[in-house]
Amino acid sequence: MSDFDLTRLRKNLSDLSLRDRSDLLPALHSAQSIYGYLPEPVAAEIGRLLDVPLADVYGVINFYTMFYREPVGETIIQVCSDPACALAGSDTVLEATCQHLDITPGEISHDGKHSIESAPCLGLCDHAPAVLVGDKVVSQADPTRLAEWINGKPTKPGGHIGGDLRILTANCGNGFATPLLEYKAGGGYAGLKTALKLTPEQVIGEIKASGLVGRGGAAFPTGIKWEGAASALNQPKYTVCNADESEPGTFKDRVLMEGDPHRVIEGLVISAYAVGAHQGYIYIRGEYPTALKALEQAVDEAREAGYLGEDILDSGFDFEINIRRGAGAYICGEETALFESIEGKRGFPRVKPPFPTTHGLFGKPTVINNVETLCNVPLIIEGGAPKYRQLGTEKSPGPKLFCISGDVARPGVYEVPFGITLRHLIYELAGGIRGEHALQAILFGGAAGVFATSEVLDVKLSFEDLNAAGLTLGSGVVMVFDQSRDLRDVLKRLARFFAHESCGKCYPCQLGTQRQYEILERIASDNPKPSDFERLSDVGWTMTDASLCGLGQTAATAVLSAMKLWPQMFQV
Repeated sequence: MSDFDLTRLRKNLSDLSLRDRSDLLPALHSAQSIYGYLPEPVAAEIGRLLDVPLADVYGVINFYTMFYREPVGETIIQVCSDPACALAGSDTVLEATCQHLDITPGEISHDGKHSIESAPCLGLCDHAPAVLVGDKVVSQADPTRLAEWINGKPTKPGGHIGGDLRILTANCGNGFATPLLEYKAGGGYAGLKTALKLTPEQVIGEIKASGLVGRGGAAFPTGIKWEGAASALNQPKYTVCNADESEPGTFKDRVLMEGDPHRVIEGLVISAYAVGAHQGYIYIRGEYPTALKALEQAVDEAREAGYLGEDILDSGFDFEINIRRGAGAYICGEETALFESIEGKRGFPRVKPPFPTTHGLFGKPTVINNVETLCNVPLIIEGGAPKYRQLGTEKSPGPKLFCISGDVARPGVYEVPFGITLRHLIYELAGGIRGEHALQAILFGGAAGVFATSEVLDVKLSFEDLNAAGLTLGSGVVMVFDQSRDLRDVLKRLARFFAHESCGKCYPCQLGTQRQYEILERIASDNPKPSDFERLSDVGWTMTDASLCGLGQTAATAVLSAMKLWPQMFQV
């Protein structure tokens, strides 16, 4: 290994102008694109160039599932195993692919061209069963035609984009990323132009008056978050777009980035102007290659046109965006774990307080918003808060994107005003239950959400109405299961996801997710123990009360809600 050729690596890293530890993930991605994996000489050279100890480089490589220390096939085939894809037959797809290549998951094909992995979630629930062949999306993968899509033959597109509104999604669903000229022709960057004529305080005031809250699940008031960072004295300040959408059932941010990347950029620039930041980051999950390319191209277009860089639109305001690609870690959707990842570390969440608005990225004041939240910002600034509040309800204003997957006729992203009923969303927009079976259950909010039955179909989709019904809006996930589905298998898959994605930093989550998965695997196999119901409840509430971050705190939410609705499912 001492004679390992590092010439190309050194040239690539020089071309990327990498400087310090915060460039570690880009360096590892670049190196792996050259060699296919990250052998010791490569890791050591990267550590030397970035002045990062080799032990720390290995710590990062081992933390992220998309980095490999051993050789893999030239093309990695990832077959999604999340509940939505499982309902559509992903287990059969995985088995057929393994048989076709005569290997098992984790092995390399005899010709060295392919490796196969069972992926916890690819963010392609509307394409179920979904497969990634390298960077190519295979939609509705047909196991009888796998030789075609393995070799690159295009597949029919999956996912539907619709709803009662087409505001945030106006430029989505065309099969390509909206270019700058087309975005501007439709009114794009008008919000930024308006913002730059206002004071930062006026911009924040407009966001506060709009009632916009975070669309990533926490629903924290966006204007208050911005105000906190703007008033912080430490410099420099940062703005971050959280595009690490990784939870089973969630794929709306992917649709926005792939179809309308300039709207994301415009929202991020406005947020930076409001809080006084001159550097921003977009952190996008590693399994979103199409969205990554769309954003990279859009950032270049925006910079060339004067919407990024120095003296934006002759305003005197400077702002630049760096894009960071994740490498397979759901925990990095947690804001402080995301900061750690950008800083070139393992994605461990931090203890809070202090909060990001005063001690965020690189220890400086930081505003972090998810993709959908930022896409609302230009709409608010351009049209004004009163106009924005004409949509939705008094306590839940504006448009909302819902991701519908599972047993519906038209899975996809639906844009609606807050306040419509769940019945309207499922039966009128998404086409109702697919096939001949009746509705059995609905999972709200994704893997960290709660189960409900048909009794809630007439509940209005707003924060206040869902809260009154004991449900959570989360990031807007609605996963539907018909009467033919075994919910024990669904719960087992959700538990496996959390057990796989727990970072291991805190003991309640590290051990609790493993024990939860073990119990649910036993129950799904028709081999429960008399004490399993009580144990499952104890483990769930312990994780909820004692875990450090939102992953462990919500890892049992769906399970506990199912235990309440169907206790007989968990007992001998």
